[in-house]
Amino acid sequence: MFSTQGMRFRGGDAVLAAGLVMVAVQLVWKYGLVSRTYFRQDDFMFIARGLENPLSWDYLMRIDFGHLMPGAFAIQWAMGRLGVYNDVLAHTVTISLQAAAGLALLRLLRVLFGTRPAILVPLGFALLTPMTVPGLSWWAVVAETLPFQIALPMALASHVHYTRTGRFRHALAAAAWTVLGMVFFVKAPFIPVLALVLTVGWLGGAGALRRLWRGWLLYLAVLVPYAVVFFRQLFTSVQLTNETFSPELPSAEVALKSAWTLLTGSLIPTSLGGPWRWQPIGEDYALAATPPALMWVSGLAAVAAVAVSVWWRRRAWLAWATLLGYFLLADVVPIMLGRVEVLGPDLSGFELRYISSTAVLVTVVIGLAFIPVEGEQRPWLRPAPRFTWWWVPVALAFAASSVWSVAAYADRPLGRNVKSYVTTGAQALARVPAGTVVLDTHVPENVAFAAFFYDYARHSKVLGSTAPHLITWTERLAGPVPDPLIFDPRGRLRPVRVDGVTVPSKDSCTPVGEQEVIFRLPAPIAPGEHTVQISYLNGAPTMLNVRLGLAHSTVPAGKDLGRTFAPITGGGTELAVRAIGAGSCVGEIRIGTPVPSDTGAPVPPQPLAG
Repeated sequence: MFSTQGMRFRGGDAVLAAGLVMVAVQLVWKYGLVSRTYFRQDDFMFIARGLENPLSWDYLMRIDFGHLMPGAFAIQWAMGRLGVYNDVLAHTVTISLQAAAGLALLRLLRVLFGTRPAILVPLGFALLTPMTVPGLSWWAVVAETLPFQIALPMALASHVHYTRTGRFRHALAAAAWTVLGMVFFVKAPFIPVLALVLTVGWLGGAGALRRLWRGWLLYLAVLVPYAVVFFRQLFTSVQLTNETFSPELPSAEVALKSAWTLLTGSLIPTSLGGPWRWQPIGEDYALAATPPALMWVSGLAAVAAVAVSVWWRRRAWLAWATLLGYFLLADVVPIMLGRVEVLGPDLSGFELRYISSTAVLVTVVIGLAFIPVEGEQRPWLRPAPRFTWWWVPVALAFAASSVWSVAAYADRPLGRNVKSYVTTGAQALARVPAGTVVLDTHVPENVAFAAFFYDYARHSKVLGSTAPHLITWTERLAGPVPDPLIFDPRGRLRPVRVDGVTVPSKDSCTPVGEQEVIFRLPAPIAPGEHTVQISYLNGAPTMLNVRLGLAHSTVPAGKDLGRTFAPITGGGTELAVRAIGAGSCVGEIRIGTPVPSDTGAPVPPQPLAG
């Protein structure tokens, strides 16, 4: 395998130096990707929630669709107060956490296997695998999973020290790292389970379990309170749908297809340098799109790797079984209880952020399946092969494949266009006067999906916090609103124009009194929500009652020349208007949807670069 029984390598300092160089090189490589990303989708909702709430228990402990992550919520709370959308800070935090995760994994490999050249192979896998790349391009995923990718190897390394020395301070350290992981990621409770498997399989077996009983009681004392808090919050936290969580498993067909796709289309191919091809989700994200032929090839390669390791390496089967069990319990089950029915098995099965943190465990399993643990007796089932450099072409092929896949992922705008929209919108709000009325529409779908985030996808939530002064936001125009503005598709503010059916004014305005005046529409209006814009010339303020079909809306109309807006839900072939109080003289009428005016001057004149 990677080494032979009884061999000891000199030059541990050189191995450590090589590992540190590898971590540093991958940081430079990945920063090229990270620096091109921007906030997206959930990020805007999380930052808006952080700005709306104090740093309280209720805010931090709210479970968001199955995820308990007070640490990530605390980071989002701080981000909102450190520049709102400070992408430079986000990139710095991302790369810093990535560096810490790489160093933590290097420490675990050295502690578990010794400082031998063989550990550079699984380390190289962790640093290169495309499994983690989509997660690095999404700030919400970074804030949730990267701390866990630090906590997991640090906790296991401390536990290895505990099993070898019996010093309780190492158990305390392992428990503390586990708690840190729990603060950020819902999969952290599996850390003590992984420690248990390590102990049974490679660190002393049943004897170590009995000897280290105090440590296991400590781990249990960490898990039980977490479980109590988690399940209490799970069933009481109000989701964006204004409902509490109600567990509902998908159909067996959907569950099996989703799990199989996640395994054969995501986990296995990315463990071998895939997926080689991506399915874009907007411009700033992509799902794995492993070609069917390569799914079969990677599956056969994985079976061969497992078979070889089980043939030569004692307890390699336990390593692979641990990975499979973790995949099913930590990766698949949360998806089954979450959004699989909404997303579907194909979308959820090719979503790499669901397995990005599993790359750490895959790294450890590769080591356990091929490298003797430090001090392990009789690690091989058969004499180790004489040719110990067989892994070199495999590693080179994996590296080339990974670089190809990551380059293919990076070959898209990433966050450029979303950043342009947000920075342009922030500049627009800064340039208009305080108190300006802005129609609070939903942002474009490439910024935040309204179908997922509801009101948190509105401009007031996404951009309102960037305004240096008061902005008057309104979801529907009602009454004589002075010069309302609306965002155009590029993030600029423009005057509002009601797009739809127009009833042109006559040579002079039409007098309207207490009796309805009927205006025949040039085209029927389909039932739905509409905005009616009425131009008027009044001698005194009055109220106008507007009827469309059977629906009515009453709005004020001011003195002199002006226009008023009436929101109404209805449809038909005619519009009726009457005055309540003083009479009115009605000019042009528009019925339709408020949109940005093509002729109005945009603010700012040109979109800002992303």
